[in-house]
Amino acid sequence: MSELKVSKLIKRFGGLVAVNGVDFTFPEGKISAVIGPNGAGKTTFFNMITGIYIPDEGEIELGGKSIVKVKPHKITELGVARTFQNIRLFGSMTVLENVMVGMHIHLKAGLFGTLLRLPGIRQEEEDSAAEAYRLLEYVGLAAYLNEEAGSLPYGAQRRLEIARALATRPRVLLLDEPAAGMNPRETAQLIELIKQIQREMGITVVLIEHDMKLVMELSEYILVLDYGTKIAEGVPEEIRSNPRVIEAYLGKSAVRQEVMS
Repeated sequence: MSELKVSKLIKRFGGLVAVNGVDFTFPEGKISAVIGPNGAGKTTFFNMITGIYIPDEGEIELGGKSIVKVKPHKITELGVARTFQNIRLFGSMTVLENVMVGMHIHLKAGLFGTLLRLPGIRQEEEDSAAEAYRLLEYVGLAAYLNEEAGSLPYGAQRRLEIARALATRPRVLLLDEPAAGMNPRETAQLIELIKQIQREMGITVVLIEHDMKLVMELSEYILVLDYGTKIAEGVPEEIRSNPRVIEAYLGKSAVRQEVMS
């Protein structure tokens, strides 16, 4: 099972409540989005799911089992992969090596054995390289495999991050603003890639995104946060016309205009 569920989730930083009692179940094998204005608590929410932050209260379950207080690398082993708002590639390593880094949790040799090519791991290394190449083909980056990751165009770096996340063999894929900084053509390609991942791999995809056109086109379910509190949830059609969501993004005057129109 890859159902991801949070219950009464709370995270405080001093006197600030960044996430306040959030309940939500991300449907297994579907694409969901977490949206909200700046400062709504979205990245803090992701950081708790991936073990970077420990919730002050509440529960996080993956496939019915708690992952609260589980170390981040163990959460990755359990099947939760993540990309970041700010790209975190190994810029001086090749594109292929970046993807192979994502595989280290499943390799007997471990990360350093793979990178240092220690004796006795040649077959495992060859198998890993072949799998990494397959993932690069999947995301459309096979032509770049021997180039330094830092030299790639911005949109390609975003897709490389996704390939590296897929290399961990996830059940749940968290994408933190995957379209940030992309031009319209790159965004369209990203949308098709995410749809393909969900359709062909059956992975539960959850994204944080400010591009509302992308969210409405891509997501099947949406969770809306504002000041750390859930203000709405539902399918895109429900969210698009929800007065509380419109107010959170555009202010009360926008709600009045929506009602009068």
